[in-house]
Amino acid sequence: MQLTMVKEAPNEVREFSDEPQLEPEHVEHIAEIFNTPLTGAYNWDYSEQDNRIKKLYALGKQLNWDAEVNIDWSQTQDAADIPPLSYAEKEAVLAELRDGFPFADYQPYLDMDVDTRFELHRHLNSWFVSQFLHGEQGALLVASQLASCAPTFNAKLYAASQTFDEARHVEVFNKYIQTKMGLMYPVNRSLKALLDKILTDERWDLKFIGMQIIIEGLALAAFNVAKMNTKDPVFHDLLHLVIRDEARHVTFGVNYLEDHVKSLSQEELEDRAQFALEACIVMRERMVPVDVHAHFGWDTTETREISLGGEGRQKFRNLVFSRIVPNLKRIGLLTEKIRPKFEELGILEFESLPCDSNIDWAELSKPLYD
Repeated sequence: MQLTMVKEAPNEVREFSDEPQLEPEHVEHIAEIFNTPLTGAYNWDYSEQDNRIKKLYALGKQLNWDAEVNIDWSQTQDAADIPPLSYAEKEAVLAELRDGFPFADYQPYLDMDVDTRFELHRHLNSWFVSQFLHGEQGALLVASQLASCAPTFNAKLYAASQTFDEARHVEVFNKYIQTKMGLMYPVNRSLKALLDKILTDERWDLKFIGMQIIIEGLALAAFNVAKMNTKDPVFHDLLHLVIRDEARHVTFGVNYLEDHVKSLSQEELEDRAQFALEACIVMRERMVPVDVHAHFGWDTTETREISLGGEGRQKFRNLVFSRIVPNLKRIGLLTEKIRPKFEELGILEFESLPCDSNIDWAELSKPLYD
């Protein structure tokens, strides 16, 4: 095993082929160190309070799944086995993708030939799914921290079960990217910045807010949109399983923080509210694929403005934030001081939508497949 330490995340796009699995001595692990002043907490009481957190933990134990058993990977061909499409087939695919694509009339896109346009869309798909993967690795690392620093017994148990959930998510997205897409993008700079902040902050409740409310809430909404729109049965099935887990994770965060936030001083409350706002701003940038635009030589300043201003993309961004804002309100982080800033982002309108505190136990308890 080769271990290479790097000072920052690599920025290369990776292609995968149908080459046989590497032997252990040929595998190179690229690792980046982060340092954290994490303060852990023992819990010597061991009291199992019969509350919602205990029930969510029980559900997590009952609804474990295995990516190799519960997903039929043979439903679609691997990327390496798909024969090249003809010119006419690529044109037909591009015609379907045109509706809602913010760059359909962008001159650099129009200047591309059909093959290059088709490759651009392949890269865009890879970028979005790659960010799912990187976000899940971040969730894996944060969940492992929460098992150490959460102060109560039930929260420690739940965080430990979530760590296992996140490991499966990393596994399943990684396998899908390598076998079905054959192309992986590096972590988006905005997502990486937020993960760094959450992982290296010493405050355990900020980790809850950043991961359980912001990143997991946005991911849950994005996964649901992707599940509704995908035509790939493998991707549909893996998202179905991941969404079941993520719904419990977000509910755990809302229920746990709802009581904790009430114990904060006004200064502490405003500090957490400001962090939640900044995290939302960063995650808005996470949904702009400027890395792909740069790969194809486009002006990223220009494409960023188009991406943020396009009606279709703006509708998608608002849809994913519609999951976060009601939860922030429920736990008390939409303070009077911070509300105008959410209004400026154009997402305060979602504050009255249902939040994830009111648990639909029947829905969460359904078997993996109906």
